[in-house]
Amino acid sequence: MIAAQLVIERALACASVDDTIVIVTDSSDATLRWAGNSMTTNGIATSRRWEVVSIVRDSTVRVGTVSSTSVDPDDIAAVVRASEAAARSAEPAEDAMPLLTPDSVVAASGSEDWDRSATHTSIDVFGSLATELNVGFDGDDALYGFAQHTVDNVWLGTSTGVRRTFTQPTGSVEINGKRSGASAWVGTGTTDFQDVSAATMLAELSTRLGWARNTIELPAGRYETLLPPSAVADLMIYLMWTMEGRGAQEGRTALSRAGGTRVGEKLTELPLTLYSDPRESGLEHVPFVVAGSSSDSVSVFDNGMDIERVDWVRDGSVAALSYPRSAAQKFGAPVAVPGDNLVMTGGTDTRLDDMVAATERGLLLTTLWYIREVDPTSLLLTGLTRDGVYAIEDGRIIGAVNNFRFNESPLDLLRRVTEAGNTEATLPREWKDWFTRTAMPPLRIPDFHMSSVSAAQ
Repeated sequence: MIAAQLVIERALACASVDDTIVIVTDSSDATLRWAGNSMTTNGIATSRRWEVVSIVRDSTVRVGTVSSTSVDPDDIAAVVRASEAAARSAEPAEDAMPLLTPDSVVAASGSEDWDRSATHTSIDVFGSLATELNVGFDGDDALYGFAQHTVDNVWLGTSTGVRRTFTQPTGSVEINGKRSGASAWVGTGTTDFQDVSAATMLAELSTRLGWARNTIELPAGRYETLLPPSAVADLMIYLMWTMEGRGAQEGRTALSRAGGTRVGEKLTELPLTLYSDPRESGLEHVPFVVAGSSSDSVSVFDNGMDIERVDWVRDGSVAALSYPRSAAQKFGAPVAVPGDNLVMTGGTDTRLDDMVAATERGLLLTTLWYIREVDPTSLLLTGLTRDGVYAIEDGRIIGAVNNFRFNESPLDLLRRVTEAGNTEATLPREWKDWFTRTAMPPLRIPDFHMSSVSAAQ
């Protein structure tokens, strides 16, 4: 397999249209699975995926993209020709802009090494995790789970001379425990598993399964509810995904209002700030745009552009929406790119256990599942609770209750939140396959809407 850099240079050399972008991603993936207190499978896989984006500029600007997993250098020219053919037959691109040039990319000095070799993971990354899990397998609870570590090496080159590269490690571990018909889940994100303690995760599982010794049936309704960081992450990720400037300007989203957008609108008196930042310690991600296709949030014409910190909500008010360069120019707004991490700050140093202790009567959720959008104009979401909903009375967990279907909008939750605790790194349960880098506080919602009882167990 030839080097990723050579794929890019050869593809650019044989291109015959006005502009060309080539993106190569070499991935290395390690996995570990266990079920019923026994390791079941583990393995390593490597792969390459590359894309050629061709841009034709004549009376209109048209874009075509073709991707490939071939590692045969003889296939490069054919993929370029296919991409160019796709561009010639495409509809005009609404987001057309000049491509960036090297002098318009403000990469940190010394932060990138274009000629480097790809970095790989190995099964050894799970060494300490496997040892601690084997101790847990000797216990009485039935344990199931999955750990994954992926290293993505990204190279991006354009016909205007931009050359950028980044190595993105992404890891996660999820453990599900079962005892006497009860089920509980814990999970965490990581870059290298050095900060993962399976022993701590198993202790948390045991505590939650112990809470389920007593079971309580509750009807649907509105309950004072404590959302743990994982559940908050799932809801806030969906909010960020929908914060698109074009859709809001055109009156199609919950961030629209008559004559404009909700930027500047106060959501909560709590000083909460929701932001993404590629340089956030422990949650770093690719610091430049990598896009094989365009959407309302990102544009292929912005490939290689630096991604900066964006405060989506600042001190309780809507502060920004996502705009590629073309949309920013059209609507007179600042350029803002959605990040691959999400952080909420502005709460107190209170931890979830302390919030439980301060609750007279309410519910503690564990995770949310099967989240779907009901109404884009209000951002109303529906979904299910999963793997543990617990009743609180007089500051104590008194038992597990049945699962519910919920109907809530992340925007409305921010309008009604009465307490935010300590921000901590967390793994979203629902969106983990697409988004792992989050840090959130637990939130207290005085009237979380459990719309119906769910039979799911």
